[in-house]
Amino acid sequence: MTSLVEVARHLPSTEPVAALQEPLGLNDLQLRRFTRLYGLDQICKAPEDSETELLLAAARGLDSLRGNEHRVRYVVRGKGLRTTAPYPHSPLQRVRDELGLGHARGFGVADHGCATGLLAIDVCDTLLSADGDPEAMALILTGEKTFTPFTQWVTDVSIMGEGTAAVLVRAGGERDRMLGYASRIYGRADGVIDMNAEVAADARKIYQDVLAEVVLAAVTEAGLELDDIDLLLPHNVNRVSWTVAADNLGIPKRKLFMDNLPRTGHCFCADPFINYRSVVDGGVLRPGDRYLMTSVGLGQTFAAMVFQH
Repeated sequence: MTSLVEVARHLPSTEPVAALQEPLGLNDLQLRRFTRLYGLDQICKAPEDSETELLLAAARGLDSLRGNEHRVRYVVRGKGLRTTAPYPHSPLQRVRDELGLGHARGFGVADHGCATGLLAIDVCDTLLSADGDPEAMALILTGEKTFTPFTQWVTDVSIMGEGTAAVLVRAGGERDRMLGYASRIYGRADGVIDMNAEVAADARKIYQDVLAEVVLAAVTEAGLELDDIDLLLPHNVNRVSWTVAADNLGIPKRKLFMDNLPRTGHCFCADPFINYRSVVDGGVLRPGDRYLMTSVGLGQTFAAMVFQH
């Protein structure tokens, strides 16, 4: 099984949601919904930094990477969006070269929306397991630049932040072992993912049922029961969706970590890893604890992954 060697994050300075009302074109009702109901307060923004700089800032926080660059076989970009930078720029290739990882194979995975970060771990699990070198590692880069209006917010769902996370993984390992993974895609036949009124209505109909389905599937694959999960690390989309989800699953609120929701906004695929860094640094996770990362992406892609600390 693949394990997390180390997770590092970069959280830029923040702007209050109120300051984004005019740039995003929010009316007063939408502003109140985001702040009072959804629990958003501050959003990570780095207007002067490129996506390359944001990803590098996270990757350079990986102490375990220094001196072990030769062990990295793959550099994988987990993208919430198919296009994350204007052509012909390639943040992935630039980060790989800046870190001295030019020997590693670099590629991106996408099409699972904000659940693609968990997909990237699963892809690396397959690659590293087949590699045959127990010392080989992969570097996963998550988080994006909100460089177009489409990327800055999901209509009446969440506001996107520019926090990033870098995840170093290996086959085997004694801690933060991945025990189970499940993913479900309920996309439309026409491929539409933009949250227009029709797509939003379709998403609301299935959201909670499919989220519960994928969480339970991941827990089952891990050989556990839901009560065995000590902590849930969700994506930071909004307070309402996760409060309802916890009630539906029968998860006590104390097991649901949402402290970063008002501090960062929804940082695409980086959210579960940003949350992981918080609970480790804060001493919330104890050795042996089982925790579950989960995320949902545009296009109705749902994913959950179980680890043991």
